[in-house]
Amino acid sequence: MEKPELLATNRPHPLFKLATELGPLLIFFFVNSKFNLFVATGAFMVAVLIAIAVSYVVTKHVPIMAIVTAVVVIVFGTLTLVLHDETFIKMKPTIIYCLFAAILGGGLLFGRSFIAIMFDQMFNLTPPGWRKLTLRWALWFFAMALVNEAIWRTQSTDFWVAFKVFGMVPLTMLFALTQMPLIKRYHLEPVTLETSEADAGDVSKG
Repeated sequence: MEKPELLATNRPHPLFKLATELGPLLIFFFVNSKFNLFVATGAFMVAVLIAIAVSYVVTKHVPIMAIVTAVVVIVFGTLTLVLHDETFIKMKPTIIYCLFAAILGGGLLFGRSFIAIMFDQMFNLTPPGWRKLTLRWALWFFAMALVNEAIWRTQSTDFWVAFKVFGMVPLTMLFALTQMPLIKRYHLEPVTLETSEADAGDVSKG
């Protein structure tokens, strides 16, 4: 039976997790509005590294998604600043979304549901549930990659930055909410000690 790998983590408060994820993006938006995209890119790179450091100090763990995102941000941010070319930082979301889509889709081809690892095992589902949820997120990430390409190639830099913060993030959160019916349908209740003892007692009686 297919079983997603579990990660033992100290789960932070949801607001803390939201702050470490949205903080760098908000800094990126406000610095761009005051200066320009290149200054904002430098501030974004620093903010992402700080967010990861704070997350590790508080939880002793850094999510896989955060690590992958940070690596791509640093690489493409550096290219943006060194070559003084906005294209690299604008393509960064496309690369990240395509990577996530490829990891999830490739895992399904080999019978693995990496969505559990990517989201730090926030819930417990049956194997069919994991497969369906993984496929949906893979398609979502691919769709968001296409959207990012369309936006940065046809709209102004300021519009792209605003959409990246106030468009992509809310849309992704909304998509996550729409997956709750599937999660509830395939949810597995955790096995507790009391349940195990009760089951053992029933077997002994039989």
